[in-house]
Amino acid sequence: MAAAAKATIRFVDKDLFAGTTPSGHALVLDSDSQRSSAPSPVELLLVALGSCTAADVAMILEKKRQHVTSYTVEVSGERRAEYPRSYTSMTVHHVVKGHGISAKAVAQAIELSETKYCSVGATLKPKVEIQTTFEIIEETGPTLG
Repeated sequence: MAAAAKATIRFVDKDLFAGTTPSGHALVLDSDSQRSSAPSPVELLLVALGSCTAADVAMILEKKRQHVTSYTVEVSGERRAEYPRSYTSMTVHHVVKGHGISAKAVAQAIELSETKYCSVGATLKPKVEIQTTFEIIEETGPTLG
């Protein structure tokens, strides 16, 4: 039987909401784009996809013994002009910095995230087209460890 999860979202005031995740973490959401005092629900979709794949890729690169010194994921998205203004496509760009990082290892880590591990990406597909790119930046100076 599949595991169920439950989040609770409470109306606070004028397009402002307080959400509690299934694990009990609280966050504020603001659906008023003019005020923008907190992330909007659709902004959090970008963060959710980026952090989901980042966790996978970082773990896989560590297991592949890649000497990563910095890792950033940038996620952008295109939304429909008409309502509902859902995302139609997202671009995920991985920036890996380190010493002697293998492009093959990065590509394999990203592929495993996309095809096997990232639940957020699997939830968004096939409705949202997800494109992935990466770059490797060679660090200068001595390696650590």
